[in-house]
Amino acid sequence: MLQGKQDKQTLLRQLPSVDNLLQQPQTQELLVDFGRPLTLEALRHMLEISREELLSGVIEQPPSAQQLIGDAGVHLVTMLAPTLYPVVNATGVIIHTNLGRAPLSQAALAAINNVAPTYSTLEYDPGAGERGSRTVHAEQYLKRITGAEAALVVNNNAAAVLLMLTALCRDQEVIISRGQLVEIGGGFRVPDVMAQSGAKLVEVGTTNRTHLRDYEKAISAETAAIMVAHPSNYRVIGFTSEPSLAELAELAEANSIPLLYDQGSGALLDVTPYGLQAEPVVQDELAAGADVIAFSGDKLLGGPQAGILCGREDLIDQLKQHPLARAIRADKLCLSALTATLSHYIKGEALREIPVWRMIARALQDINTEATTWATRLREHGIEATVIDGFSRVGGGSLPGTTLPTKLVAITNENAESVAARLRQASPPVIGRIQEDRLLLDPRTILPHQGDAMMRSLLEICT
Repeated sequence: MLQGKQDKQTLLRQLPSVDNLLQQPQTQELLVDFGRPLTLEALRHMLEISREELLSGVIEQPPSAQQLIGDAGVHLVTMLAPTLYPVVNATGVIIHTNLGRAPLSQAALAAINNVAPTYSTLEYDPGAGERGSRTVHAEQYLKRITGAEAALVVNNNAAAVLLMLTALCRDQEVIISRGQLVEIGGGFRVPDVMAQSGAKLVEVGTTNRTHLRDYEKAISAETAAIMVAHPSNYRVIGFTSEPSLAELAELAEANSIPLLYDQGSGALLDVTPYGLQAEPVVQDELAAGADVIAFSGDKLLGGPQAGILCGREDLIDQLKQHPLARAIRADKLCLSALTATLSHYIKGEALREIPVWRMIARALQDINTEATTWATRLREHGIEATVIDGFSRVGGGSLPGTTLPTKLVAITNENAESVAARLRQASPPVIGRIQEDRLLLDPRTILPHQGDAMMRSLLEICT
């Protein structure tokens, strides 16, 4: 036993010192790429692992200096590798929450690149030579598109709803239908947000049916607002009814209280021409009488993550002046990308320039042509691939239960799950879906510049 301990101590003494490793030519590259503190940390880490493995008998001989330095380099690369990186979305879900929701237009990317590396007019008015306001940048576009008197951008729609309720309804009652007290993605619950805002929840009606008279009976001297939450990620079907927004707006006006609307999806265009179920359009809901509307920037609007509030100027001004508005304000990158995205709507080019709308409006024949090309190329390399009918979804908490017809590349492989797993580890990762032991890829959601990279990964893995 004593001899064994002595042998292990002898092996430990054969490990090079940290100073010795730092003097090696190979280490100089690590010092240049990662700096001395990180390199030193990595070398010590690899030496500690080697000591543990020698003592436990996992290895019988100490690694060489070159091996230790090489392992330290791998450790540093792995440690500093980003966990947020591009993927190929072949799932057919257009606004895929887990994959980053809406991809940005080229103009939005250019706008970010224009302001990110330099100083900007974020809160400066060059004409007046004094401090300005960041609220003006997107507001002029939103007012023009929606017809609202005023607008405000914050960092996401949950924050927009929280601000709206906190600034306008704190310590007062807000009337809402029981059928709208839902939980959406990430545990966002409408009742919880209302409670956090300090507003007092007053539920009316039932889960499936709420009448105008239910709202009328609930109005009291303590009522601050009527709120409507659009069912953007769920549907109640069957024996259902609820008042129209115009009816609620008339009731709210008659009682001198605002009608607040969580529209959610941010639709600025009508989706019905593309075979989808009707989705409320922000402009129409404002025209119907909503006093403040809250919606997302990165869903059907097709821009960056943002929460947008549009409506009456006096109410929006209260939101702008509330202390919470500073805590949830949008930064310069969001505002630059959002204004560029909104400009597509103003110029009438949203269907061509905004990726989300380009995918929604894409002709089935175009999808079929691309799917056929890919399947043919795969078969030429001995991979069993066919084109089949399928469906795409809008996703992202928008248009639940509605689909778009599409064409899918179906790859038959006895190890379809394994192929899908390896594709997820490719560069870039390819995310498809498995159905009936086949890997399905939907061209609708694969961006034009990613098709070749996806095909290379498929050929490498499947052959």
